[in-house]
Amino acid sequence: MVGVSKSFGGAAALQEIDFAVRSGEVHALVGMNGAGKSTLVKILSGALAPDSGEVLIDGGRHGALTPRRTRALGVSIVYQHRTLVPQLTVAENMLLGRLPRRMGAVDWRRAHAEAAMALSTLGVEVATRAITGELGQAQQTLVEIAREVATGGKVLILDEPTASLGGADAVTVHDLVRKLSSAGISVIYISHHLDEVLGLAERITVLRDGRRVTTAAGADMDLPKLVRAMTGEQLDQERPQRAIPGGETVIEIDGLASGKRLAELTLSVRASEVVAVLGPAGDGQSELFPLLSGQRRPSGGRIRIAGTEVASGSVGAALSAGLRCITGDRLAHGLVPGLTVDENLDLTRRGLDRPWLVRWKRLHREASVARSRYGVTTIQADPPVSALSGGNQQKVLLAKWLDSSVQACLLEEPTNGVDVAAKSEIHHLIDNLAEHGTAVLLASTDVEEVLRLADRVVVVRTGRVVADLPVDGLSRDALVSLTVGGTAS
Repeated sequence: MVGVSKSFGGAAALQEIDFAVRSGEVHALVGMNGAGKSTLVKILSGALAPDSGEVLIDGGRHGALTPRRTRALGVSIVYQHRTLVPQLTVAENMLLGRLPRRMGAVDWRRAHAEAAMALSTLGVEVATRAITGELGQAQQTLVEIAREVATGGKVLILDEPTASLGGADAVTVHDLVRKLSSAGISVIYISHHLDEVLGLAERITVLRDGRRVTTAAGADMDLPKLVRAMTGEQLDQERPQRAIPGGETVIEIDGLASGKRLAELTLSVRASEVVAVLGPAGDGQSELFPLLSGQRRPSGGRIRIAGTEVASGSVGAALSAGLRCITGDRLAHGLVPGLTVDENLDLTRRGLDRPWLVRWKRLHREASVARSRYGVTTIQADPPVSALSGGNQQKVLLAKWLDSSVQACLLEEPTNGVDVAAKSEIHHLIDNLAEHGTAVLLASTDVEEVLRLADRVVVVRTGRVVADLPVDGLSRDALVSLTVGGTAS
């Protein structure tokens, strides 16, 4: 990409960007939300045309690019949000749109053989007859990567491939990226997880405010340098000094069970305390949101908020008790993308108060206060929430649920898919919640986040509690060891 620029309505999204990827290279593309990464990738993939500059592939100029033409030239994208069809088998997803035919019918034997060959070439062990939606998130990611490589991808753009994965699953994806690189496939790696960027990338390009700040060898970068390049400043990522919570118990979970995934979970959270539930992605902590929010009825156990038992399987009962549960999937379960920011912020109040009429002046006035309190920034007065960056969407989600009477909350992956500055802001919001007496239950697969936020950590493995420890004195390595099956020593 040479001298690429792009503007929208007079606002410059990219300004004179030069960006090059070598054969077999893992090249990380990082920057804050709104830095221009998405626009750059859309231009590279042919989804957008640049206002000026050009894109060369294998040294050749190819005129106006389209997604189909770019893909034919060997440039493929694996998006953060899966594009697999969950109801179809792995083989059907791998060969969707190009299933082999014989005498006018699909040749299923050949289809499964071709899919198996494409998977085995990359060392991906997934049954081709498995229903894709029943696979774990890591396996779905591997299938999607294998599909793009099988269609002739020479340059693979991976957009937040580990955003929803835990440590062990992320390592599996990292291993596949290294295997792709060694096979001569170029990987453009986009991630907000800066530790994995530093561990994977041979070179790192940093964008800020639509400009390329630097392209540097990964070996010459460390975390403080990378954060400064992205933000222009040093962010405060230190754990704040907090008194040991000694208030009354607010959240009591006693023997909570859900099929085979959660077995008799028992824990408590005091006022002003942050307790993290940590475990492998997809393990017992993933059951907390549907069970505590009342979305699903547990097979056993009880939940009490401030001494009052909450009726199981009732969303209204959980809300009335002062419990707020914030999902880790903001677009699928947390926000309504077709509504504006202010309308989303008002949904919880409407659900609790059930007003006959929507008073628009009051709605915008109260939403303005919530935006300011939670640091939501927008260009337009009240845009669709889908138009915001991931970090601003996450802050809208937190404001929607927490800017009301709340005694206790469950935060599921509260910084999933947000940049380093938004992550720091959200951590300070959570600190403030605890300081004002809210009991916070944190379900996270991010060990660094747990060490930064939590007073105590409950480790869940194979659906059972294996440790309940204060965070003070725990190292990152000890916590990872506990999560995957070791000890804290």
